[in-house]
Amino acid sequence: MRKLKGFEKLMFVVNSLMAFALLLSYLLPYLEPKQFAFLSVLSLAVPFLILVNLLFVLYWLLKTKKQLILSILVLAIGYSYVFSLYKFSASKNVDDLQNFSVMNYNVRLFNAFNWIDDPNLKQNISSFISEKRPDILCMQEYRPDDDIVLNGYFKYEELSGKKVKNGQAIYTRFPIINSGSIEFPNTSNNAIFADIVKNTDTIRIYNVHLQSSGIDPTSEKFTKENSENLFKRVSSTFKMQQSQTELFLSHKAQCPYQMIICGDFNNTAYSYVYKEIKGDLKDAFVEAGNGFGRTYDFKFFPVRIDFVLVDNGFDTNSFKTYDVKYSDHYPVMAKVKLK
Repeated sequence: MRKLKGFEKLMFVVNSLMAFALLLSYLLPYLEPKQFAFLSVLSLAVPFLILVNLLFVLYWLLKTKKQLILSILVLAIGYSYVFSLYKFSASKNVDDLQNFSVMNYNVRLFNAFNWIDDPNLKQNISSFISEKRPDILCMQEYRPDDDIVLNGYFKYEELSGKKVKNGQAIYTRFPIINSGSIEFPNTSNNAIFADIVKNTDTIRIYNVHLQSSGIDPTSEKFTKENSENLFKRVSSTFKMQQSQTELFLSHKAQCPYQMIICGDFNNTAYSYVYKEIKGDLKDAFVEAGNGFGRTYDFKFFPVRIDFVLVDNGFDTNSFKTYDVKYSDHYPVMAKVKLK
């Protein structure tokens, strides 16, 4: 440190803070937001912290300074975090006659309030889904709309609200023999499920939408809002997410079938709620995806908050994130087969 010049000393101080924050974030999946809300907020920044520490490694490498060891060490300790942020391997793509496809998509009310300036958006969504032909489609922030035409599906939807009826929906090409909703108190968010029959197998499909902070990072209000208020709102949201997750897990524990969990968790793969919901399941992106796998349109760094999780009784044979801007989320689709 004494051999560093003034600017380099400042850089190393910042580097040390970023390295410590990343190291601290490794504990977040094991800390209940109800007890450690002030820390749980950090889970949203993990992609940023990883990228910043990688940049510091490059900076000190170009300077040929041994200070690069700090970030290398912290990144090495959390190597699974680094490789879950970006998959360097090529996408797995196994054609199999037994494959069936599962798409998850937060459709943002099909642009009901014209957030996106595109008069053809509803037609584009219909065309996109019809072209990809998912066998199972889970949608969050769904609302019935006559302009959205999806043929050949059985459907289960659960809606709430007075002025704009909205909620979650499961569309499936396989017959539904049972369905229901897991109500979350004091919110329009919930989780729904449908038991479907494929050949002789019964499979449970869950569609989970956890609490959102209601913050739009692209809005002017977001840039002007006091940081303390933002912190409180996100902390409160994460506490609600934990309560919702506990309700969901109680229901999930009673499921007698192989399951697939889709949803918008409004939190990252570095969070407590993701770890709890995932449990022993497999993340389809980790199994077969590549790249950042971002699912939310956040301009500052890649964010993955939408997931397809599958039971160990399934092989994940492909996974793709589609870069279509018909919502503030990007659709994802996995192809899986029962072993």
